[in-house]
Amino acid sequence: MNDIATLRRDLAAAYRLAALFGWDDTLYTHFSVRLPGTGEPRFLINPFGLFFEEIRASDLIVVDMHGKVVEGNADYNVAGFTIHSAVHMAREDAHCVIHTHTLAGMAVAAQDAGLLQLNQISTEFHLRLGHHAYEGVALDLDERARIQASLGDNIALLLRHHGLLSVGASVADAFYVMYYLNRACEIQLAATGGGQACSEIPAHLSRHACEQLQGAEWQRQLLWQAWLRKLDRLDPGYRE
Repeated sequence: MNDIATLRRDLAAAYRLAALFGWDDTLYTHFSVRLPGTGEPRFLINPFGLFFEEIRASDLIVVDMHGKVVEGNADYNVAGFTIHSAVHMAREDAHCVIHTHTLAGMAVAAQDAGLLQLNQISTEFHLRLGHHAYEGVALDLDERARIQASLGDNIALLLRHHGLLSVGASVADAFYVMYYLNRACEIQLAATGGGQACSEIPAHLSRHACEQLQGAEWQRQLLWQAWLRKLDRLDPGYRE
């Protein structure tokens, strides 16, 4: 596990990259990263009220599983706490959790069929994408158990009528998963025009391609370092 300063830097970078890619939704949606330690989980999350493009490493607050801010002087999005605490409580391997309301992600989440196997990118999510029924704004802590069950051991979650969620062993991993999940949604919308798609990739080929695409953590790290260099060229203020 990375040291806390690096975790803060990486999470702030994820917010800035999300703004750069147009994934932000004004003040809403949220990313978190679990802090190292053997006690009850605590996680970093964004303070409510900042645009993603403004977030710096020092702005991130620390929240415990009871919803108490244990480090920082700001509030958080209550729905964000429900969603992120649910995942961090259930998945020790999910050190980073990313939730978005992208146009493509919300559009596919509104389609009965969900994500279709239409392209090579979508195969990475073959049998690795959970689905969670819409229950309204996630303010009820009782929903945490159902979020946990919906996610299971998958790498991502399609929140029906809501958006997307990804998890990973690091910020780099979770961001990579979200980037390509959102890209698969964009391709689906382009391919279908909002209507019926062409035939899907056969299940045995989706499974084969999914297996081929796994186990490339070193490539994710290369991509993450490239994204950090891009941010440093544009505005290194996220590191502060």
